Amino acid sequence: MTLDFLPRTARLLIASRLARSLGQGALVVDFALYLHALHWSAVAIGGVFMGSLIFGAVLTLLLGPLSDRLGRRQFLIGYECSQLVVAATALLTAQPLLLTAAAVIGGFGRGANGSPGPFAPVEQSWLMRAIERGHSGVVFSLNTAAGFLGMGVGAWLAALPEWLGGRAPTPADYRFLFVIVLLGSVSSLTLLLLARDAPGAPVNADTEQQAATAAASRRQENGLLRKLMAVNILNGIGIGLVGPLLAYWFFIRFGAGPGAIAPMMSIAFVATGVASLLSGALTRRYGVVDVVVWLRLLGLLLLLPMAFAPSFAWAGVFYVLRSALSRGTIGARQALGVSLVGHGRHGLAASLNMVSQMLPLAFGPLIAGVFFQAGWLVAPFVAATGLQAAYLYFYRRLFRSHDPARQVSNRS
Repeated sequence: MTLDFLPRTARLLIASRLARSLGQGALVVDFALYLHALHWSAVAIGGVFMGSLIFGAVLTLLLGPLSDRLGRRQFLIGYECSQLVVAATALLTAQPLLLTAAAVIGGFGRGANGSPGPFAPVEQSWLMRAIERGHSGVVFSLNTAAGFLGMGVGAWLAALPEWLGGRAPTPADYRFLFVIVLLGSVSSLTLLLLARDAPGAPVNADTEQQAATAAASRRQENGLLRKLMAVNILNGIGIGLVGPLLAYWFFIRFGAGPGAIAPMMSIAFVATGVASLLSGALTRRYGVVDVVVWLRLLGLLLLLPMAFAPSFAWAGVFYVLRSALSRGTIGARQALGVSLVGHGRHGLAASLNMVSQMLPLAFGPLIAGVFFQAGWLVAPFVAATGLQAAYLYFYRRLFRSHDPARQVSNRS
């Protein structure tokens, strides 16, 4: 598949995501382990992740709609500047209050697949406006793939503290990871400065008939967004229980350190990037919703075998396969979310899609931390399996008829 259909702005946004994802990949492996090396408890570590997700959700809810009116470029540039500040703070100090503030603002360790955290709806809105609607599934999957491939490289770099030192890393050894974050943010910022944004949605004086038509369309769009938010609650809780603290789970379950966890996660991220490209291509033939449901269902079937795996090696194999099948559909799911509304509301749709997952997801790490501290290492996986199975059922039932790939196919 050639990329001739991809405009320059879209290419720059995808390249920016790739640069940003390097630091995210390193921190998703090592940040929780860094806090553990600083003698933070499991509940405290989970609490930092929860605070970061809640902060991100609140900011997300504000930024998406604002970007529809004011444009997107300045918001993403502002995000990268903030990342430079918090990464420099974490590099220079481990003082708990400052480190917590930097982690909450910077989203350290969340593994956002290269997305700009709470500014992700801004990025999605900008990307959607730069491309043709019929290419959304492919382009968003390509964007996601770039993030996962970059995270794969970053995760591999996370093993350096242990490999270079030849011993279990000390807190000082972990600090160099924030240099990767700084370099990635500088590169991402440079690429964003080269990109150009379309103007925000104009405010027109509509005729009475046009206003009535717009109001009816908006009511339909609002109904679809409410349904999407409802099913996302199930998905968010399920992901929150097992996702953010997974590296920490490998550590306390099998005693694995960065030298073992980093290569395994790196392979998983690269496999997920490849799967994202594949899922993007499949959406053209089978539609976004069917690809999301069937690939995620296959991934879900591997969740409990991973939890009950007898060794780190077997758990790693299940994790790699599950990551590719489940998270490889992120781009396709984002494409569906922004396609449910018209051009002037893409930022709002992306915000609601993201917030409705982030808020319930935010409580998952704290709950998982409580389970881990009590020695219940399998319980979060069991609960997550049931929640995500319910999500897939309702997702297909509610949105198959609104699949953007099928709508384009039907019109052609």
